[in-house]
Amino acid sequence: MSWIKTIAYEDADERLRLLYDRVSGPDRNVDNIMMSHALRPHSMEGHMGLYKAVLHNAANSLPKWFLETIGVWVSLRNHCQYCVEHHFVGLKRGLRDDAKADAIRAGFEGGAVTLPNLSEAQNAAMIYAAALTDDPAHVDEGLIHAMRRAGLSDGEILEVNQVTAYFAYANRTVLGLGCSLIGDDIVLSPNNSDDPNDWAHR
Repeated sequence: MSWIKTIAYEDADERLRLLYDRVSGPDRNVDNIMMSHALRPHSMEGHMGLYKAVLHNAANSLPKWFLETIGVWVSLRNHCQYCVEHHFVGLKRGLRDDAKADAIRAGFEGGAVTLPNLSEAQNAAMIYAAALTDDPAHVDEGLIHAMRRAGLSDGEILEVNQVTAYFAYANRTVLGLGCSLIGDDIVLSPNNSDDPNDWAHR
């Protein structure tokens, strides 16, 4: 599941078990990316708090499927198959159009930066996310202006920034600790956007 020691639910102390209960799905299944934090439960707590705020919060105005699309895009660029597979499921669930979701993934896997089935604003966000992922020191204000011109508000630009930045963190957690998909139930995620403290995977 990962290259470092993890702790099974039955072996967890009270604090870790409470966190596992919060992030688990049916049958106490805990995603490997969360289990990789087992030796430092406070970092699991921080990770989930950030994840919920960035991707699953009702105060976000961009559609959840599009935030998941950014996550898939960034993860593909970072070669993090773990996050690609998990968040492609979220993209499909939110979009409710499997053919479009498959076309988006195929386009990105083929190396496209912009796609004909995304809006001008969405494509501007993808250009920004690619630049921030590939060469963050050379991101300039022109990319912000391009997103504004395409119709994104500054709050929505912040959402794009935060999702891109979160996946840089998540991808490096996975890749740096050798998290695998073995044992994960990738059809589940903490989708209750109205309650930031509800981390349960459903």
